[in-house]
Order: sequence, then structure tokens, then C-alpha cells
Amino acid sequence: MLVAVSGGSDSKGLLLALSQAIEASGKTDFSLAACTVDHALRAGSAAEAEAVACFCARLGITHIVKPWDGEKPTAGIQAAAREKRYQLLAAAADELGATCIVTGHTLDDQRETILMRSERGQGPGAAGMAADVLYDRRFWVLRPFLGLRRADVRAFLAAEGVGWFDDPSNANMHFERVRTRKHLAETGAEAATTWDAASRARSSVKAAEWLRLHARVHENLVVSIAETAVGTCADIDCRRALLTMAGVVGGRTHPLAADTAERVMAFLERSELGRLTAGRVVFDRRGTGLYLYREARDLPFLTLGPGEASIWDGRFAVRNVGNGLVKVGVRDDRGLQQQRLIAAGVPPGVARRASLSAPHVVSTDDNCVANADVEPRICPYDTFLPGFDLIMADMIAGLFGRQPYVRSPVHDLLTEMER
Repeated sequence: MLVAVSGGSDSKGLLLALSQAIEASGKTDFSLAACTVDHALRAGSAAEAEAVACFCARLGITHIVKPWDGEKPTAGIQAAAREKRYQLLAAAADELGATCIVTGHTLDDQRETILMRSERGQGPGAAGMAADVLYDRRFWVLRPFLGLRRADVRAFLAAEGVGWFDDPSNANMHFERVRTRKHLAETGAEAATTWDAASRARSSVKAAEWLRLHARVHENLVVSIAETAVGTCADIDCRRALLTMAGVVGGRTHPLAADTAERVMAFLERSELGRLTAGRVVFDRRGTGLYLYREARDLPFLTLGPGEASIWDGRFAVRNVGNGLVKVGVRDDRGLQQQRLIAAGVPPGVARRASLSAPHVVSTDDNCVANADVEPRICPYDTFLPGFDLIMADMIAGLFGRQPYVRSPVHDLLTEMER
């Protein structure tokens, strides 16, 4: 297990608790390594990383530091730092041969997350952090402290005579989480939510079954929903299924804002034929059903060298497996793709519009043949997949012709360690 250790109380408490639990259990099939991501955003971060290395050495735990090199963004720094942190943790896990990644998120973090998501007006089924999350379709990230208060972790460390660092950014009111933390401390006001992990998992099962019965994917470009099922979208689980599929079609990582989702549902409840565009997705209501496809505007161009891979439009993972440069974009001549969609049972008007957003790979060298692997991307889940949504995510992956997501190799890890 690779433990992410920043030097703060939560992560140091986690590392020490896991170390003691493994030692007490006498289990030889569990072992630890640690990684400190140095974001290099403030003076002293390198010294703190070195102090963590000394702490790990005293525990006999392998430790590495992964620095965030290069220029940093001037806006959205916390989101960028989070993204980079997981990238570097995954690189460390690869390097050390780790089975999973473990982080020290606590109940305090969970309360803050729920309140922030509530205030952002996220769509139906918004929940807090999951106790297990699949990152980048490769590593399961476990959060065993989600049920513990930070004060309890600090009391444990104090009893063990272990100190910790306090990150100055945790007092910077420029950041949303810091403001939320202060609000909770002053008022105690929390966002009520019935979407705990068990509720969300049950919803995922129901949403997956609704998709199995009523949804079809055509040429990885169009999602069709049977007309008889459109009227059931008011149900919270069916609604989650529909809006998640819209996220895939639109290449969106985040769900539609609540007001946008309400606008979509109001359109469907009117039972009128027509089109509505929301979140880069066209909701096309016809007599034969509801069709979802990417809006044909703001489509990007991508250039890849030999062996390079990237994401196009959030919807497709593309890898250049040839010897020359390739460009990925859209083509003016959409006839072949349109014919394929019509042959798959898509109405001609839908096929014509949807084909405008199909990826097209061409070589930039007249002497080379464009050769690229193109795979549909499940944008809401391919980077971060909460464990409670695994069943629905697997159903969506199957509809797009992909294999199921990987299972956690440490399936009942904490229960086993407690025994």
C-alpha cells in the first residue's frame, strides 16, 4: 500500500496507524511505502518533505518524494494541485509496485465536501467522497479515515509523541475549502444529505438496470433511450443514469449544474418533440425515442507524434501507433459515418447532426498512413470512479463496447487488518 503523506496530522496519523496495525497483526502479505508530493508552492515544502522522509525511516518504511516541476497555473491552483498530486502518486505507485494508494481524508474533509457540493448546486445524487475511488482506471485509492474526526487523529498522534506540520494554505481564505471549513467551525451548519455510500450504491444498481433495459449506444456517437422509458426519467435513479450518459456524450467530467439539469428534465416532461442543447449535448426528442449526441461546435484539433496519446474532446482516447504525425479533428465529408449511424437504426436527421462531431484521424505526411487507436472515454468515471458507482460505470462501459473497470485487489483490506 502506498500511503500519501504530506506531513500534516491526517496523513502522518494514517501512516502510523497502518504501520502499527500491520505489525500487530503479524501479517506478512501487507506492506507499506510512502510518498510525499512536493508541490513547491511555498518556501519550506522541500524541508517538510525531508522531515517526512526521516519519520518514515524511523518506522522502517520506504519513502520517496515526487516534486511538481515546471510552471504553476495562476488560477485554479488547488484543483490543478489535486490533479497533479494524483498523477504523481500514481507514478510513485508504478515505481514502487504498489497495489493501491491510501490517503488520510477525514470526516472533517467529508463534511466540507458535502457542503461545497451542495452550495454549488450539483445535480441529483450528489454525495460526499467515497471510501474507495478508482483513479485513472488503474489504482484504487482508499480512504480509511473518512469516519474519523481530525481531532481524534491528532489525539492519537499526541499520545504517540508525534508532531505534524500545519500547511499555511489551510488558513488562506482565498480557497473555497478554507472558507467552508471556517463556516462549519463558526456555525456548525452542515448540508443534510441522504446520499451516503449505501444509498448511492443502491441508486447505481437501479440506474444500471434502467440503462440495460432502455439505453443503446450507436457508433460511440449517439445514445438512444426508448420512448417508453423517457417518461420514467423523473425517477431519481433513472435521472442519474440519463444525466451520466449525457456527461459521457458531452465529454464532461463534472455533472450538469442543478438548474441546467432541471431545464433538461422540464423539456422531457413536456412530452413534446424537439431539441434542447445543454452541457454540449443535444437532447433530441422524436417519436421513436430520445437521442443524445454531441453538439457540433467548439470541436478541437489535436496533433500527435509517433507513440503519443491524448484525449480528444473529452470523449475519445487517441494513441498514435504509426510512424508519422497525425491530426485528430472532424471531417467535412460525413457521408460514411452518417450511413453507419443510419444502418444502426438512428433516424437520418439525428445521424446527419451526430456525424458532424465524429473524430477523424488523418496523417500530416502524404507518405504515411494515419494509424491510431481510438477508444471511447467514459469521461465522468475514467479519472475518478467512486466505488459506490462501480456497477453503473461498468454498465456504461459495456454499452460503449469497453471492458469492465478493474476491481480492487485489496477488497476487504481494513476488515482483514482489524481481525
